[in-house]
Amino acid sequence: MEGFPGLKIKLLALILILFASVNLYPQDTIQYSLSLKDVVNLAIEKSSAMKYNNNRNVNYYWRYKNFKTSNRPQLVLSGDMPNYDQSTDAVTQPDGSVAFKQVTNLSTSATLSLNQSIPQTGTYIYASTSALRYQDFNNDVTSFSGTPFAIGFYQPIFAVNWLKWKRKIEPLVYDEAQKNYIESTEEISLNATYRFFTYLSVQTNYNLAESNLKNSTDNLKIAETKKKLGKISENDFARIQLSVLNAQKALNKASMDLKNADFELKSYIGLSQDQKIDLKMPLDIVLFEIDPDKALSEAMANRKESSQYERRLVEADRALVHAKSETGLSATLEGSYGLSNSAETMGGIYKQPEKQRTINLSLSIPVLDWGRSASAVKLAESQRDLTIYDVEKDRKDFERSVIVQVEQFGLLKDQLETAKEADKVAENGYTIALKKFQNGEISITDLNIALSEREGAKRDYINSLRNYWVAYYRLRILTLYDFELGRKIGYINPLLVNP
Repeated sequence: MEGFPGLKIKLLALILILFASVNLYPQDTIQYSLSLKDVVNLAIEKSSAMKYNNNRNVNYYWRYKNFKTSNRPQLVLSGDMPNYDQSTDAVTQPDGSVAFKQVTNLSTSATLSLNQSIPQTGTYIYASTSALRYQDFNNDVTSFSGTPFAIGFYQPIFAVNWLKWKRKIEPLVYDEAQKNYIESTEEISLNATYRFFTYLSVQTNYNLAESNLKNSTDNLKIAETKKKLGKISENDFARIQLSVLNAQKALNKASMDLKNADFELKSYIGLSQDQKIDLKMPLDIVLFEIDPDKALSEAMANRKESSQYERRLVEADRALVHAKSETGLSATLEGSYGLSNSAETMGGIYKQPEKQRTINLSLSIPVLDWGRSASAVKLAESQRDLTIYDVEKDRKDFERSVIVQVEQFGLLKDQLETAKEADKVAENGYTIALKKFQNGEISITDLNIALSEREGAKRDYINSLRNYWVAYYRLRILTLYDFELGRKIGYINPLLVNP
């Protein structure tokens, strides 16, 4: 009974040591198995490239919101509160002479105006009310003046209606930005795919190197036994020893390459560097045919190019109209109507106010500019014609790129199936050759040939997988259409869920 407490202490210490050993490196026991879709989704959720894409899209969103609000009425309160002045000014006397006198006054003014622009005509209209309080400290006089009510307008004539052109261009810019957001997101998916297969290729090389080292080591043990029995030549034994050294060198190189690829992939998709990952071969492939006409129609409807082409043509038309407006008569018509008054009290300015009317027509007529205006118009016409040609050329090039990508995608399906079958054959061939070598039926040279064929077929298969998935995501980028699910591709910017 006396040793029982000591035994309890020892058991308790052993339990604590076991718990400490379990929790010492908790993350070392966790390995995340990631598929291609997992890597793509992580890149879209966590990558710095996607954060930049989201913020750029927010910028265009608020630009469009600002444009929309600029066409709405604006209620503006302005004024001076207060405006104090103490100075020596020149004051004209009743007899026409000028005397310099000390002036001390305080003025306070306020204007409330409702402004509205009319994009269809380029007209600016307003309605306002204003009041001014003026206090002269030298003469101890306080007076008020104001405009209880006034309306007015500002109308350019023979000038470019910038509001009208802005109404045409800004929606195209916003639509282009939204499509570019989806396209940029798909490009992030493509970049994640590149990094996935770079890692997968290096990981496969590492696994092959591990397997080769194990098999080479086993072969060396068998060769050592045969050497003792005198059943193997010194030359063959030396080759087997060399194969072990080469396998060890290949494993060391593959280990370094795997660390580099691991760092790059995790950095891009936003994973912590201390997390262990293992990539799964993307074998769940649904091979399907793509109609070129369907791909082309979706590309023209979904890609930013459709809005971009239209915007470029509209901007060229605007530049031509602006150039023509600079060559002839330009005029501005301004007018206003209101009621104004002055009084000794604030309320007095609203009693029997006087009418106030203004109208003004400003003209500008170029008389002689030595051909500058005419050359500016010709230049704008030439640039517009060049824009039309460039847009048509770009449209045809874009259509051709979509058709070529569809055709390449169809060819890659056949290559993938062939490479998959070749990988199976090469793997079986190496397994058979390894058994024959260990049984002494073939030489080390024949085994190395089978090994080389196995590694080459495995790499070709991974490259075929890479080419297929890269072509798949490129086709998604070119069309912004998911042919596997049969629907348009769309993403929601998390920064704009509750803007």
